[in-house]
Amino acid sequence: MSANIYIIRHGQTDLNLKRVLQGRSDMPMNDTGISQAEEAARLFREKGIEFDMIWSSPLQRAVRTGRIVAGEETPLKTDDRLLEMDYGPYEGADLMSPPPEITRFFGDFVHEKAPEGMEQLDQVVQRLGEFLEELRADGPEGNILLSTHAIAMKGGLEYLTPGSEGSYWNTHISNCEVYLTRLEDGVFSLPEPLQK
Repeated sequence: MSANIYIIRHGQTDLNLKRVLQGRSDMPMNDTGISQAEEAARLFREKGIEFDMIWSSPLQRAVRTGRIVAGEETPLKTDDRLLEMDYGPYEGADLMSPPPEITRFFGDFVHEKAPEGMEQLDQVVQRLGEFLEELRADGPEGNILLSTHAIAMKGGLEYLTPGSEGSYWNTHISNCEVYLTRLEDGVFSLPEPLQK
């Protein structure tokens, strides 16, 4: 029993472009984001990869990314554990001139706790880990797409990489960037970026 699990960040939104902390704001993709998702779909087609299932964050930018990449006919389910990090009172903060506590946190994710009112990074890892463990227990087969968000995706990659010591928190993940983990005989492989 084996499955290929492709984890993708959604396409660009206007708030991404404006460098605003959008978190769980339900923003649609802009034209660039749609083009990024279409390019990812083309990449998968060129590799001969067809999807059997989409799991997505319930936010529309993630759902639409999943639909464009995997196709309208592919079964899709949403799960709140794939939502972006909850930024609490900092949702909508301008990242070009952020509050000092956000600057400290974003400057050293590994050692700085998230400011008061925000979800902590270990909580992000925990909920993504719970989702992945349930997925493992279901014994999936074939090609599965997980459509999610930057920090949530990093939480999943942290969970899948024992001993990473927070290395993914400082890794830039572009819109529609894809990582692959293989689930073989109940064991996840270390995630790797999908080569274009």
